[in-house]
Amino acid sequence: MNKLTLLTIIYIVGIIIGALFFDVWGAETTFLKTMSVFIWTIIFLIALFYIDKKQKQ
Repeated sequence: MNKLTLLTIIYIVGIIIGALFFDVWGAETTFLKTMSVFIWTIIFLIALFYIDKKQKQ
């Protein structure tokens, strides 16, 4: 399996877990929940950048 595909699957599973079990997109969302989604996305984007950079070499 490609590293990019694996990374994308892990990101999507993390978002689904956050939505279903931690109620991130609920009506009563705290600042901590919101920041956790942003941090998860930032980690995904950084990993995506490094995987793409490594694949080009």
